[in-house]
Amino acid sequence: SRADSLEGCLDCLLQALAQNNTETSEKIQKSGVLQVFASLLTPQSSCTAKVANIIAEVARNEFMRNPCVDAGLIPPLVQLLNCKDQEVLLQTGRALGNICYDSQSSKEQFAYTNIAEELVKLFKKQIEHDKKEMIFEVLAPLAENDVIKLQLVEAGLVECLLEIVQKTVDSDKEDDIAELKTASDLMVLLLLGDESMQKLFEGGKGSVFQRVLSWIPSNSHQLQLAGALAIANFARNDGNCIHMVDNGIVQKLMDLLDRHVEDGNVTVQHAALSALRNLAIPVVNKAKMLSAGVAEAVLKFLRSEMPPVQFKLLGTLRMLIDAQAEAAEQLGKNVKLVERLVEWCEAKDHAGVMGESNRLLSALIRHSKSKDVIRTIVQSGGIKHLVTMATSEHVIMQNEALVALALIAALELVTAEKDLENAQLVQILHRLLSDDRSAPEIKYNSMVLICALIGSEPLQKEVQSMAFLEVISKLRGHENKTVAQQASLTEQRLAVES
Repeated sequence: SRADSLEGCLDCLLQALAQNNTETSEKIQKSGVLQVFASLLTPQSSCTAKVANIIAEVARNEFMRNPCVDAGLIPPLVQLLNCKDQEVLLQTGRALGNICYDSQSSKEQFAYTNIAEELVKLFKKQIEHDKKEMIFEVLAPLAENDVIKLQLVEAGLVECLLEIVQKTVDSDKEDDIAELKTASDLMVLLLLGDESMQKLFEGGKGSVFQRVLSWIPSNSHQLQLAGALAIANFARNDGNCIHMVDNGIVQKLMDLLDRHVEDGNVTVQHAALSALRNLAIPVVNKAKMLSAGVAEAVLKFLRSEMPPVQFKLLGTLRMLIDAQAEAAEQLGKNVKLVERLVEWCEAKDHAGVMGESNRLLSALIRHSKSKDVIRTIVQSGGIKHLVTMATSEHVIMQNEALVALALIAALELVTAEKDLENAQLVQILHRLLSDDRSAPEIKYNSMVLICALIGSEPLQKEVQSMAFLEVISKLRGHENKTVAQQASLTEQRLAVES
């Protein structure tokens, strides 16, 4: 019969996929069979489970995911989520999970279906761990799309996840531990979307936000991690950050960090520091967080040898001292901190740590404008790193370095003179001013720095020997008026000194 021959063909395809998935998948694509599969995906067909199984196998290949979408397989697969046949549900879940895995176009297609609603409905009915796990495997890649994130929140997925957390948090069963991790990870993923995050925050009064807060003091490392990551995600706009700081979240995060100082969980340390860094961005939060002792809490991790922790530690301190002169001075005179920064400025294997160390070193000078801080940095060997930072490929870092160096030259030129000379600062400034690609602010700050450096006899000799006047006279005609004005002033200053 026709049904038997179809079953036989499908069996042959499954066998061929098992032997050589890539080659068979290519043949299936070229033959147009995918379009035929779309018509076979019906609850009434006896072949539906096998067809979904074949699609799941084919979609294991990255290059086959878009063809599956183009063949119109998504709508009929989504409709099969209503099917009562458990084998059909299992294979449909596998097919959907594989199609949407790491495929942006398929996720966009799913956003136009009712898959979020159907998956949440299906999830609520499940009791067995394996079935829940299968749905999780579909949900996780789908939830990377911001539109689908919001659809899942509106369909009630968050309530399901919170229920799982409540049921599994005290269990030591392997399945429960796995479910707790998957549910809490998915919860954090949903908070990465701006709309879904704000909907769940509900002005800081939302029940979901309150439940997440209760995870932070938990004894479960997984929940501590998810709680801290969730706070970091909620702290993505100033309003949320200000509300959370005013309502005591900082103390909860510091208490969590305290539990992980000695031989602590690195992922929890990283997450808690991420949350503190985000909370420190709004201007009004900085002084409050400094008063609460956040800088001291963060400094306890200065001994960490883990680059992710070092990176977040540096970022948190840099955010805290922005426009906070007293805190910048206090930290800038901390010899242990400055010495560690100088050490990390040489962490060539970890570009993020190296960059953040340089930026914090510069920030300590720029925000404190303190002679004591400059002397500490000079004595710790930090000058050469600031000079190197002035050659960064990132304009913002170049600029921060030049402003810090100008303050050094204005406040403690004699102390830093030798180090500036050894680091070949004058040659670097000549290069920056000669380079047409240098941004206007880089040219401007380089000239300001030149004017300050000629207060030093050896550095002045270097300036005179390098024909700066010729380079600067050209800049008087620069299209940026501020640069042109500074060029005139610098030219006059150099002419007087020559």
